[in-house]
Amino acid sequence: MERLHPSRLAALPDHVERPRYDRGALRAGIVHLGVGAFQRAHVAVVNEAALHASGDLRWGTIGVSLRQADTWNALVPQSGLYTVAIRDAAADGTPRETLQVIGNLLDVLVAPDDPAAVLARLADDDTRIVSLTITEKGYHLDPASGALNVLDADIAHDLANPTAPRTALGFIVHAMQLRRVRHTTPVTLLSCDNLPANGDTLRSLVRAFAMHVDPALADWIATHCTFPNSMLDRIVPRTTDADRAAVSARLGLTDAWPVIGEPFLAWAVEDRFANGRPAWDKGGARFVQHAEPFEKLKLRMVNGGHSALAYLGAVAGWRTVDRAVAMPALHRYLETMLRDEIAPTLLALPGLDLNDYRTRLLQRFANPALQHQTHQIAMDGSHKLPQRLLGTVRDRIAAGRPYDRLALAIAAWVHYLRGHDEAGAPYAIADPLAAALAERLAPLAQSVHDGVAHFSAFAPVFGDLGRDPRFVSAVARHLVALRQRGVNATLEAQP
Repeated sequence: MERLHPSRLAALPDHVERPRYDRGALRAGIVHLGVGAFQRAHVAVVNEAALHASGDLRWGTIGVSLRQADTWNALVPQSGLYTVAIRDAAADGTPRETLQVIGNLLDVLVAPDDPAAVLARLADDDTRIVSLTITEKGYHLDPASGALNVLDADIAHDLANPTAPRTALGFIVHAMQLRRVRHTTPVTLLSCDNLPANGDTLRSLVRAFAMHVDPALADWIATHCTFPNSMLDRIVPRTTDADRAAVSARLGLTDAWPVIGEPFLAWAVEDRFANGRPAWDKGGARFVQHAEPFEKLKLRMVNGGHSALAYLGAVAGWRTVDRAVAMPALHRYLETMLRDEIAPTLLALPGLDLNDYRTRLLQRFANPALQHQTHQIAMDGSHKLPQRLLGTVRDRIAAGRPYDRLALAIAAWVHYLRGHDEAGAPYAIADPLAAALAERLAPLAQSVHDGVAHFSAFAPVFGDLGRDPRFVSAVARHLVALRQRGVNATLEAQP
């Protein structure tokens, strides 16, 4: 089949949505660092709706791949076009899918191949928003303290090499230096990652990096850049070869890299933009004064629930989220943890019924059309758990309330790190601190309690939480149960 391309849009089947604006008139007002599946299935979808609704064509997107050329290889021959496949199932279990070709991605740059081009685009006067989806580990912060890790090799490299940075922070700060010298217009720096107060975190890290470059630059950034906090929510599983084949067959054209998503989409973003913004509220976003309540809701309920499910499910051999949540004991455990331990730590949101939210969340997890892999969610636990689970534990301890099911989720992560499931099937541990975690696990071979105490004393993940003997005992007790009884029996024994 021919490739998806602007010249072939008119040949698409009638059921496929496509751009209805003049792509040739689009200007690149947004540069997105970390142009991956989530950005293309969420941010770009909202931006597409905004373009259609408003007709304001200043908000095309240039994507930047910070590490690899795979996105460039797939999408540049398609002039940036790709398909979003939204999947779920009808009440009788019949699969459903809608297809939309997205047009607002104008180009993809590969940072290692041409860092100068990335810096030039970030410094261009047309660039009004720089957005990021680089995952937690891409911020190079100490997970426990939240401070910039200036000892990180890539950060040290970027401080010494302003014309050829490697990290998002390096590109941003050195590009802001160019904007400062050229007296370029103000810019919004917008984190779209799963971090508490992600905009405030980005501002702190950018300022810390800039202080090492030039304190005057840090002052300029404080005056000319804004850092809105935001919360984004949509489940986006990894695209498989089978997905590519199925989407291409329905298009009648080959799409080298479609993305898959669920129908649900949410985006709460603080309305603090330095130089204009798209009409994202026309595409499902909500502009708010403070994003913190929305962030905490998503991080703790959605991401915390996802992580607990992923570690328990992966160890049990339940490879997909829908398979895992269909297990009665796991479903009951998740529902109870969300209701009794996580929900009481959340800030009130007008019009939000937490019971209804919890019910809908479990229905989202049960979506059989997504085939979301538990091992995908389980990646990078050392950077995810501090905000997804450990912050909730701290709040429960401060309130003098129990956190038994949260402790089981953390024990499941420790159990997962052994690298094989209950049937003995091995899997790789994908974590930036994998070597340090493996070293910390060694004492568990002699004593579970002492081993958990040693493991939870690892400050980059646990901070001071590992010094709490009650926390250590709770995690150790659950780890013994997981080792001796297995996942399902341990969950069955939960009150």
